[in-house]
Parts: sequence; structure tokens; C-alpha cells
Amino acid sequence: MAARVSFILLLCVLPALVAAIRPERNPFTVQGRVYCDTCRAGFETSATTYIAGAEVAVECKERKTLEVLYRKQGWTDSTGTYKILVDEDHADQICDARLVSSPQSDCSEAASGREQARVILTRNNGITSNDRAVNSMGFMKAEAASGCAEILKQYQEFDNEN
Repeated sequence: MAARVSFILLLCVLPALVAAIRPERNPFTVQGRVYCDTCRAGFETSATTYIAGAEVAVECKERKTLEVLYRKQGWTDSTGTYKILVDEDHADQICDARLVSSPQSDCSEAASGREQARVILTRNNGITSNDRAVNSMGFMKAEAASGCAEILKQYQEFDNEN
């Protein structure tokens, strides 16, 4: 009888002990898009295209010294979307997704102010999801494409209505 009780107790307690000892592997998914600013507008427009094969990195820095403590690279798919899995919690660090390179030689200049985007990589902030959506980042063409003046004029007209 004592052997059965010990066996049943072992069956109940052992899985709980294993679960408590083993670290939880539930990575964050950092996701965003990389675009080519064909009009050199500084933001996405109706003429914007998305870049396949662009290299992006997630970097986390120590808050006081700004020393890079973590870096993981990824690349965009055919839709210009990247997904980078980050296993660790970076609660006390400053993390950013940043552009590394563009495969398009005619669209490889990082757009000022759009070359990186902040991402929060901690579970201690009330966000229940492990998915982290990042603002789009972009490169600019060397020269604005034809037809951009009309597109930008539309944005100006919309702004004047308000």
C-alpha cells in the first residue's frame, strides 16, 4: 500500500517539479515592415513599395552605458515583413529594431527618423501578448519617382481641409 501511495505521489509531484525547474520558453515575436520611400516624403505614401531581403536587427542596450548587450538579425520576406524571435526578457534594457541594409542599390539610404523603432521586450508591463508590433522603417530612393509631386499634393490638400 505504501508503495502505491509513493508511486501516485511521485506521478503527481514529479511533473510539477520538472515544470518549475525548467525555464519557460515563450519567445517574443518582433514584427514590422521595411519600405522604400519612392517619393522621399519621409513617410509611407500610396507610392511606397516594400523591400524583400532587407536586413534588420533587434538590439538591446544597457540603460546607463548604452553598451549593446543583445543583438539578433533577421531579413524581410517577399512582402517586406520581418519576424525576429527573441527568447530573453530585456526588462531593464533599451531595445530597438534597426535597419542594417537594403538589397536595392537604388533605395539604400536610411530615411532620417525612420531607421530604427523602439520595442518593449519585457513581460513586466501588463502586455499579455508575446507579439511586438514595430513601426515601419524605411530607406529612400536617391531621387523621387515621377508622379510623386501629385501624390504629395494630395496630402497637402488633405492637411489644408483640417
